[in-house]
Amino acid sequence: MIKKIRTEYQEFQILMKSVPSLILGLFLMSVFSMNLLANKSITLPYEWLALDCGIIVSWFTFLTMDIITTHFGPKASTELSIFAIIINLIFCTIFYIGSSIPGMWGESFSAIDGASVNMALDNTFGGTWYVVAGSTIAFVVSAVINNFSNFAIGKLYKKTPNSYIAYISRTYISTAIGQFADNMTFALIVSHFFFGWTLVQCITCAVTGMLVELLCEIIFSFFGFKICKKWRKNNIGKEYIEYRKTLKEV
Repeated sequence: MIKKIRTEYQEFQILMKSVPSLILGLFLMSVFSMNLLANKSITLPYEWLALDCGIIVSWFTFLTMDIITTHFGPKASTELSIFAIIINLIFCTIFYIGSSIPGMWGESFSAIDGASVNMALDNTFGGTWYVVAGSTIAFVVSAVINNFSNFAIGKLYKKTPNSYIAYISRTYISTAIGQFADNMTFALIVSHFFFGWTLVQCITCAVTGMLVELLCEIIFSFFGFKICKKWRKNNIGKEYIEYRKTLKEV
Protein backbone atom coordinates (compact mmCIF):
# COMPACT_ATOMS: atom_id res chain seq x y z
CA MET A 1 0.00 0.00 0.00
CA ILE A 2 2.79 2.41 0.96
CA LYS A 3 4.70 1.45 -2.19
CA LYS A 4 1.59 2.18 -4.27
CA ILE A 5 1.21 5.62 -2.67
CA ARG A 6 4.86 6.43 -3.29
CA THR A 7 4.55 5.34 -6.92
CA GLU A 8 1.45 7.47 -7.44
CA TYR A 9 3.12 10.46 -5.80
CA GLN A 10 6.22 10.08 -7.95
CA GLU A 11 4.04 9.80 -11.04
CA PHE A 12 2.16 12.97 -10.09
CA GLN A 13 5.42 14.85 -9.53
CA ILE A 14 6.59 13.87 -13.01
CA LEU A 15 3.23 14.95 -14.42
CA MET A 16 3.49 18.37 -12.80
CA LYS A 17 6.91 18.85 -14.38
CA SER A 18 5.70 17.60 -17.76
CA VAL A 19 2.63 19.79 -18.32
CA PRO A 20 3.64 23.23 -19.71
CA SER A 21 3.37 25.81 -16.94
CA LEU A 22 1.32 28.26 -19.02
CA ILE A 23 -1.40 25.69 -19.71
CA LEU A 24 -1.41 24.52 -16.09
CA GLY A 25 -1.59 28.08 -14.77
CA LEU A 26 -4.46 29.04 -17.07
CA PHE A 27 -6.27 25.84 -16.18
CA LEU A 28 -6.04 26.56 -12.45
CA MET A 29 -7.20 30.13 -12.98
CA SER A 30 -10.14 29.05 -15.12
CA VAL A 31 -11.37 26.60 -12.47
CA PHE A 32 -11.18 29.27 -9.76
CA SER A 33 -12.82 31.93 -11.97
CA MET A 34 -15.55 29.54 -13.08
CA ASN A 35 -16.57 28.77 -9.50
CA LEU A 36 -16.45 32.43 -8.44
CA LEU A 37 -18.54 33.60 -11.41
CA ALA A 38 -21.09 30.86 -10.72
CA ASN A 39 -22.35 33.10 -7.88
CA LYS A 40 -23.96 35.44 -10.42
CA SER A 41 -27.01 34.41 -12.42
CA ILE A 42 -27.70 35.88 -15.85
CA THR A 43 -30.93 37.80 -16.42
CA LEU A 44 -32.73 36.27 -19.39
CA PRO A 45 -36.05 37.14 -21.09
CA TYR A 46 -37.68 33.79 -20.36
CA GLU A 47 -38.56 32.50 -16.88
CA TRP A 48 -37.96 28.89 -17.85
CA LEU A 49 -34.42 29.69 -19.00
CA ALA A 50 -31.57 30.19 -16.52
CA LEU A 51 -27.79 30.52 -16.72
CA ASP A 52 -24.98 31.68 -14.47
CA CYS A 53 -21.86 33.66 -15.37
CA GLY A 54 -19.58 30.66 -14.86
CA ILE A 55 -20.44 29.81 -18.44
CA ILE A 56 -18.12 32.50 -19.83
CA VAL A 57 -15.00 30.66 -18.66
CA SER A 58 -16.00 27.03 -18.06
CA TRP A 59 -15.56 26.19 -21.76
CA PHE A 60 -11.84 26.95 -21.41
CA THR A 61 -11.60 24.57 -18.46
CA PHE A 62 -13.03 21.75 -20.56
CA LEU A 63 -10.91 22.68 -23.59
CA THR A 64 -7.81 22.40 -21.41
CA MET A 65 -8.91 19.07 -19.96
CA ASP A 66 -9.46 17.74 -23.49
CA ILE A 67 -5.96 18.82 -24.54
CA ILE A 68 -4.37 17.19 -21.49
CA THR A 69 -6.46 14.02 -21.90
CA THR A 70 -5.52 13.73 -25.56
CA HIS A 71 -1.81 14.05 -24.86
CA PHE A 72 -1.30 12.67 -21.35
CA GLY A 73 -4.35 10.45 -20.84
CA PRO A 74 -7.52 10.61 -18.71
CA LYS A 75 -5.80 9.77 -15.44
CA ALA A 76 -3.43 12.71 -15.77
CA SER A 77 -6.25 15.09 -16.66
CA THR A 78 -8.39 13.87 -13.76
CA GLU A 79 -5.52 14.20 -11.28
CA LEU A 80 -4.88 17.77 -12.44
CA SER A 81 -8.60 18.51 -12.14
CA ILE A 82 -8.58 17.32 -8.52
CA PHE A 83 -5.42 19.35 -7.92
CA ALA A 84 -7.19 22.40 -9.39
CA ILE A 85 -10.12 21.85 -7.03
CA ILE A 86 -7.75 21.70 -4.05
CA ILE A 87 -6.11 24.97 -5.14
CA ASN A 88 -9.58 26.46 -5.62
CA LEU A 89 -10.62 25.47 -2.09
CA ILE A 90 -7.41 26.96 -0.69
CA PHE A 91 -8.07 30.29 -2.37
CA CYS A 92 -11.74 30.16 -1.38
CA THR A 93 -10.52 29.86 2.21
CA ILE A 94 -8.17 32.83 1.71
CA PHE A 95 -11.00 34.88 0.23
CA TYR A 96 -13.25 33.89 3.13
CA ILE A 97 -10.63 35.07 5.63
CA GLY A 98 -10.26 38.32 3.66
CA SER A 99 -14.01 38.89 3.67
CA SER A 100 -14.15 38.29 7.44
CA ILE A 101 -11.58 41.01 8.17
CA PRO A 102 -13.32 44.25 9.25
CA GLY A 103 -13.13 46.93 6.58
CA MET A 104 -14.83 48.45 3.56
CA TRP A 105 -14.67 47.50 -0.12
CA GLY A 106 -13.97 50.35 -2.54
CA GLU A 107 -17.44 50.14 -4.12
CA SER A 108 -19.05 50.68 -0.72
CA PHE A 109 -17.90 54.30 -0.59
CA SER A 110 -19.68 55.21 -3.85
CA ALA A 111 -22.97 53.50 -2.96
CA ILE A 112 -25.97 55.06 -1.22
CA ASP A 113 -26.30 52.10 1.12
CA GLY A 114 -22.60 51.38 1.61
CA ALA A 115 -23.07 48.92 4.47
CA SER A 116 -25.36 46.66 2.41
CA VAL A 117 -23.04 46.78 -0.59
CA ASN A 118 -20.07 45.97 1.63
CA MET A 119 -21.91 42.99 3.15
CA ALA A 120 -22.91 41.76 -0.29
CA LEU A 121 -19.33 41.92 -1.53
CA ASP A 122 -18.10 40.11 1.58
CA ASN A 123 -20.65 37.37 0.98
CA THR A 124 -19.75 37.10 -2.70
CA PHE A 125 -16.00 36.91 -2.32
CA GLY A 126 -16.18 35.06 0.98
CA GLY A 127 -18.23 32.42 -0.74
CA THR A 128 -21.24 30.50 0.44
CA TRP A 129 -20.70 26.95 1.61
CA TYR A 130 -23.36 25.48 -0.66
CA VAL A 131 -22.00 27.23 -3.76
CA VAL A 132 -18.46 26.05 -3.01
CA ALA A 133 -19.64 22.51 -2.20
CA GLY A 134 -21.93 22.35 -5.23
CA SER A 135 -19.34 23.62 -7.68
CA THR A 136 -16.70 21.28 -6.27
CA ILE A 137 -18.89 18.18 -6.57
CA ALA A 138 -20.15 19.21 -10.01
CA PHE A 139 -16.66 19.79 -11.36
CA VAL A 140 -15.23 16.53 -10.03
CA VAL A 141 -18.14 14.55 -11.50
CA SER A 142 -17.96 16.30 -14.87
CA ALA A 143 -14.16 16.06 -15.05
CA VAL A 144 -14.21 12.28 -14.60
CA ILE A 145 -17.02 11.92 -17.16
CA ASN A 146 -15.35 14.27 -19.66
CA ASN A 147 -11.86 12.82 -19.40
CA PHE A 148 -12.72 9.15 -19.60
CA SER A 149 -15.40 9.54 -22.27
CA ASN A 150 -12.88 11.55 -24.30
CA PHE A 151 -10.35 8.74 -23.95
CA ALA A 152 -12.91 6.04 -24.79
CA ILE A 153 -14.01 7.81 -27.96
CA GLY A 154 -10.38 8.26 -28.99
CA LYS A 155 -9.92 4.49 -28.77
CA LEU A 156 -12.35 4.10 -31.69
CA TYR A 157 -9.83 5.76 -34.02
CA LYS A 158 -7.16 3.05 -33.94
CA LYS A 159 -5.81 3.78 -37.42
CA THR A 160 -5.88 7.58 -37.17
CA PRO A 161 -5.63 8.44 -33.44
CA ASN A 162 -3.90 11.77 -34.08
CA SER A 163 -6.11 13.02 -36.90
CA TYR A 164 -8.24 16.16 -36.67
CA ILE A 165 -11.42 14.13 -37.10
CA ALA A 166 -10.45 11.94 -34.15
CA TYR A 167 -9.66 15.00 -32.04
CA ILE A 168 -12.92 16.86 -32.70
CA SER A 169 -14.99 13.70 -32.31
CA ARG A 170 -13.62 12.94 -28.89
CA THR A 171 -13.65 16.57 -27.71
CA TYR A 172 -17.09 17.55 -29.00
CA ILE A 173 -18.87 14.50 -27.62
CA SER A 174 -17.04 14.41 -24.29
CA THR A 175 -17.52 18.16 -23.82
CA ALA A 176 -21.26 17.88 -24.46
CA ILE A 177 -21.63 15.04 -21.97
CA GLY A 178 -19.28 16.55 -19.40
CA GLN A 179 -20.74 20.05 -19.60
CA PHE A 180 -24.29 18.77 -19.23
CA ALA A 181 -23.24 16.76 -16.18
CA ASP A 182 -21.46 19.78 -14.70
CA ASN A 183 -24.35 22.19 -15.24
CA MET A 184 -27.03 19.72 -14.17
CA THR A 185 -25.22 18.62 -11.01
CA PHE A 186 -24.60 22.21 -9.91
CA ALA A 187 -28.15 23.27 -10.77
CA LEU A 188 -29.70 20.43 -8.78
CA ILE A 189 -27.43 20.82 -5.76
CA VAL A 190 -27.34 24.62 -5.55
CA SER A 191 -29.72 26.47 -7.87
CA HIS A 192 -32.77 24.27 -7.25
CA PHE A 193 -32.57 24.26 -3.45
CA PHE A 194 -30.96 27.62 -2.67
CA PHE A 195 -31.76 29.91 -5.63
CA GLY A 196 -35.31 28.67 -6.11
CA TRP A 197 -34.87 27.38 -9.67
CA THR A 198 -37.51 24.96 -10.92
CA LEU A 199 -36.54 21.56 -12.33
CA VAL A 200 -37.38 22.91 -15.78
CA GLN A 201 -34.94 25.77 -15.25
CA CYS A 202 -32.28 23.32 -14.06
CA ILE A 203 -32.68 21.21 -17.18
CA THR A 204 -32.80 24.17 -19.57
CA CYS A 205 -29.75 25.66 -17.84
CA ALA A 206 -27.86 22.39 -18.27
CA VAL A 207 -28.85 22.04 -21.93
CA THR A 208 -28.36 25.72 -22.84
CA GLY A 209 -25.05 25.88 -20.99
CA MET A 210 -23.92 22.72 -22.73
CA LEU A 211 -24.78 24.16 -26.16
CA VAL A 212 -23.05 27.49 -25.51
CA GLU A 213 -19.94 25.85 -24.11
CA LEU A 214 -19.93 23.27 -26.91
CA LEU A 215 -20.06 26.13 -29.42
CA CYS A 216 -17.00 27.68 -27.76
CA GLU A 217 -15.27 24.29 -27.92
CA ILE A 218 -16.05 24.06 -31.64
CA ILE A 219 -14.72 27.59 -32.27
CA PHE A 220 -11.46 26.99 -30.41
CA SER A 221 -10.98 23.26 -31.05
CA PHE A 222 -8.56 23.98 -33.89
CA PHE A 223 -6.19 25.65 -31.42
CA GLY A 224 -6.49 22.69 -29.07
CA PHE A 225 -5.63 20.33 -31.92
CA LYS A 226 -2.64 22.47 -32.88
CA ILE A 227 -1.37 22.46 -29.29
CA CYS A 228 -1.60 18.65 -29.12
CA LYS A 229 0.18 18.37 -32.47
CA LYS A 230 2.94 20.71 -31.30
CA TRP A 231 3.35 18.81 -28.02
CA ARG A 232 3.77 15.53 -29.89
CA LYS A 233 6.29 17.08 -32.27
CA ASN A 234 8.36 18.57 -29.43
CA ASN A 235 8.05 15.47 -27.19
CA ILE A 236 6.37 17.47 -24.44
CA GLY A 237 5.77 15.26 -21.41
CA LYS A 238 8.06 12.52 -22.70
CA GLU A 239 9.26 11.65 -19.19
CA TYR A 240 5.69 11.17 -17.91
CA ILE A 241 4.54 9.17 -20.93
CA GLU A 242 7.55 6.83 -20.75
CA TYR A 243 7.13 6.45 -16.98
CA ARG A 244 3.51 5.38 -17.52
CA LYS A 245 4.67 2.80 -20.04
CA THR A 246 7.15 1.31 -17.58
CA LEU A 247 4.40 0.95 -14.96
CA LYS A 248 2.22 -0.96 -17.43
CA GLU A 249 5.11 -3.29 -18.26
CA VAL A 250 5.73 -4.15 -14.60
